Amino acid sequence: MKKLISFFLVLFALTAHAQNFEGTIKWSMKMDLDPATKAKMDDAQKKMKDPATQAQMKLMQDKMNDPQMKAMMDANPQMKAQMESAMKMIQGGSIGDMIPKGFTIRLKGQNILTTMDGGVMAMEILYLKDKDQAYQLDRQNKTYSPMMTGNRPVQASSSTAPKVTKTSETAKILNYTCTKYLVDITEGDRTIHQSIWATTEIKDIDLKGLAKQRMGRGQSFFHEGIDGFPLRVASNMTEGNVTMEVTEIKKESLNAADFSLPADFKETQGMFGK
Repeated sequence: MKKLISFFLVLFALTAHAQNFEGTIKWSMKMDLDPATKAKMDDAQKKMKDPATQAQMKLMQDKMNDPQMKAMMDANPQMKAQMESAMKMIQGGSIGDMIPKGFTIRLKGQNILTTMDGGVMAMEILYLKDKDQAYQLDRQNKTYSPMMTGNRPVQASSSTAPKVTKTSETAKILNYTCTKYLVDITEGDRTIHQSIWATTEIKDIDLKGLAKQRMGRGQSFFHEGIDGFPLRVASNMTEGNVTMEVTEIKKESLNAADFSLPADFKETQGMFGK
């Protein structure tokens, strides 16, 4: 589950450089677990529904209300919100609710606002072009925290450059003709196999800028070597298969105020800070 959440974060960090596109891009996300991982999650879900486990969760909830712990959580609103969300889902006995269902990207004036739909990592990320900086927003607690972005030094890692192979296979997605690419990403002793369907029929998004954008240890969502904008990404990992697909592309005028840091928000150090 930890590796899957990390993978979602990589896909979620779409701090893209847009040229002329203004509007909304919606993505769906579906995960099919491999039998071993599914068995572990089913077993964990059964244990979570056990009265003894629920009682332990109640004790943990009470501990979070301890003055010392509460002060620690209040100092990090993002972590507090995510822990409270995870606790609520665990007490409800539904592991499936911890997995995102999709996300929405809104682009205006080369700024990007991304919102995750559901899951324990539900969040908003605002990328500001003039600062070349992404921020995690917490509207409930009125805080924001800077995140690492692609143009900063990348930490050393055991990852190698992805191997990209163009195929002759095509498919229609949202009436756009897409070409299939096969991508192999090696990270240490594990390899992620991706099938990516990309279209060249969307002209006003800076694809080269997208390919340069990274998060954390240097992973990229848009790989160099792929000609076009990805509309479907199917990834085969050890834990199972994850499929993401664009469900809507809508050009529209968006409110400029949504693409700036609210004046009444306070800066904090979040979980994904610099």
